[in-house]
Amino acid sequence: MSRRWTARLALATGLAALVVLVLFGGLASLLLMAVGWAGLVLTAAGVWWMLTHTGWIRALAGLLVVIAPLAVLLLYSAAGLLWVVLVSLALWALAVAAGSAALSEDAAGMPEHSAARPERPFLIMNPRSGGGKVEKFRLAERARALGAEVVLLDPDRHQDVAGLARQAVEDGADLLGVAGGDGTQALVAAVAVEHDVPFMVISAGTRNHFAMDLGLDRQDPSRCLEALTDGVELRVDLGYLHEGGATDGSAGSAGRVFVNSASFGVYAEVVQSPAYRDDKARTILEMLPALLTHAGGSRLSVRADALVLDGPQAVLVSNNPYQKGDSAGLGHRERLDSGELGVLGVEVSNAAEAAGLLLHGRQGRGLTAVTAREVVVDADAPAVPCGVDGEALVLSTPVRCRIASGALRVRVPRHRPGVPRRTAAPMDWRRVRQLALTMGRAATGRGAA
Repeated sequence: MSRRWTARLALATGLAALVVLVLFGGLASLLLMAVGWAGLVLTAAGVWWMLTHTGWIRALAGLLVVIAPLAVLLLYSAAGLLWVVLVSLALWALAVAAGSAALSEDAAGMPEHSAARPERPFLIMNPRSGGGKVEKFRLAERARALGAEVVLLDPDRHQDVAGLARQAVEDGADLLGVAGGDGTQALVAAVAVEHDVPFMVISAGTRNHFAMDLGLDRQDPSRCLEALTDGVELRVDLGYLHEGGATDGSAGSAGRVFVNSASFGVYAEVVQSPAYRDDKARTILEMLPALLTHAGGSRLSVRADALVLDGPQAVLVSNNPYQKGDSAGLGHRERLDSGELGVLGVEVSNAAEAAGLLLHGRQGRGLTAVTAREVVVDADAPAVPCGVDGEALVLSTPVRCRIASGALRVRVPRHRPGVPRRTAAPMDWRRVRQLALTMGRAATGRGAA
């Protein structure tokens, strides 16, 4: 279906959603909408109070979170209009999906460069990563059959992964690769940049965020090994963290590399707790009230280029920004070569702002989403917890985040299932209407605005 007709479908189904609500609900439809919005606001407020209080207030807030949506459904059902609301919501969801699809554009993709087959590839594999994917997919055996040297990490003792990679380069390795989590990927990627050798990602981790944004197959990591025989090279950016406000900006300077993101604030504070590993849920519930209300933890101050955030509860700095269409900002990055850091800051001080954030997503008052070339995170403490690609660290303040454009040479298979054909776009009804009408006139020869 063409973008013009997809935009028309969005307009038609959006109008149908309103018609169904008004036609079958009559004047009661206005009351239904008001009740629905009130239920959402009360639910969001209940979540905020539950996270920021303890004792009987948390218990009452938990009841509110359960009772508010149930009360809304019961009112709809008692009025005999539950089916009307459900049909209207389904039509509206279809309208939004069609509108976003109509606004999406063909993806240019990251430029691919031809690459010769490596002569001495060196791969590091973590047998425990991803629940044992290395063994399940026989990655070590398959890689060795393709001429790679493979080192399996010993799960029972700590090993210097970066040291193994450096020694391999000194011994003549002309490609470094990792089958493991994103934290391990980052350590070896830093060595690859230091020695200007290609880097290879094998999607054997648990989440595989970096592999996903490279378009690699996350269901079958063995397909990543095709890069050894029929690969192309991508030039992607790397994020760097410098403790204590270091100012050396060269790509090979000392600094902690991150391939995905570095998080500061609530999440980073929670995962530092010794109790987190044994009882995650209880630790989160016990620590959140103090962290969200600034009664505990460090108070952050963040400068992203010219923008200043004072006292956000959480900050995520990512190697390239996440998709704008993703309200949480944690899904997918369209590119890894934009040369910019993505910055997401959350600052919510009361239940009203929490409700606004739930209802409006990235447009909510409590969420800041920008891009920057440099981000400086300071705090009212000499050091702050930081989550770097899933690893819990403590870094001296101020922490300077920068991006090194095109620093990493990544070898990937020529044919990858996750290469985007189109880039998603946030919903904009005005643009959808213009697209449906303007392109229609142009197609019939009446001119375009």
